[in-house]
Amino acid sequence: MKKDYLQQPFELVLKEPMDVCPRGEHSISFFELVYIVSGSGFQNINGNEFGYKEGHVFLLKPEDSHRFTFETTTQLFFIRFNRVFFQNNTIENTFFKRIEQAFSAINGFQSCIINGEEDKKTIEHLMNGLFLEMGKEKLYSHEIIYLLVQSVLTVVARNLIQKTTLIIDEKTEDKAANMIHYVQGNIYHPEKLKSEKIGKLFGVSKTYVGRYFKNKTGKTLSEYITDYKTKLIENRLKYSEMRINEIADEFGFTDKSHLNRFFKKMNGVSPSTFRNENFKKNS
Repeated sequence: MKKDYLQQPFELVLKEPMDVCPRGEHSISFFELVYIVSGSGFQNINGNEFGYKEGHVFLLKPEDSHRFTFETTTQLFFIRFNRVFFQNNTIENTFFKRIEQAFSAINGFQSCIINGEEDKKTIEHLMNGLFLEMGKEKLYSHEIIYLLVQSVLTVVARNLIQKTTLIIDEKTEDKAANMIHYVQGNIYHPEKLKSEKIGKLFGVSKTYVGRYFKNKTGKTLSEYITDYKTKLIENRLKYSEMRINEIADEFGFTDKSHLNRFFKKMNGVSPSTFRNENFKKNS
């Protein structure tokens, strides 16, 4: 299967309207927003088929594979980006970490990710602004494009939060759902994830909080925190170029050795080995 690679932090690609998709199934090594400018048909993502129409937005993650089947003349717009795009960027915490959390919570989302007519209109206006600026050499065009891309991703982030909330609320009672949100929001701060702290915050005794959480979700609170943290660390190792000691510091481990012990206990291999194995597989 063909695989696409990104040679820069982000790129924008506006295709000409087409009656037949020129590409078959292929995989990607970056995050990709697909905006349907016009047309209708189906998109197959990782073996699952989803209908699309004008205004739909899809978000693909690294290692996803997809292909289009056009039913009517279709025009596609792609925003492709990787973690480097967010470095020294004020929206990193509100977007990149949110997509990590959403992917972890609901194992990826493959249908249209924009909910509600208002946000669909907002996305449409932002996309039209991008189309007007692309290809121009006007003063500050690059800066305007960059800000418009940030705005698009921020609207996407808002919808990811809403989508994750909906999934959680369907599966759990309110207090347990709020605990899950609290854990997700504080996963980088271990001192806030102690049973005593969470129990006091949610009105459950320290000794009972783990059992209460398990009764509602099927996992103890400690198991959920550990599994969730492990998944996010795996994402860092797969999709970023962060050093192991930087990941350890981000998640509140005392040092690199502490992270190594934690990760090896959960995965059976060290973070470095895990990263190298995934790099070889993707190459």
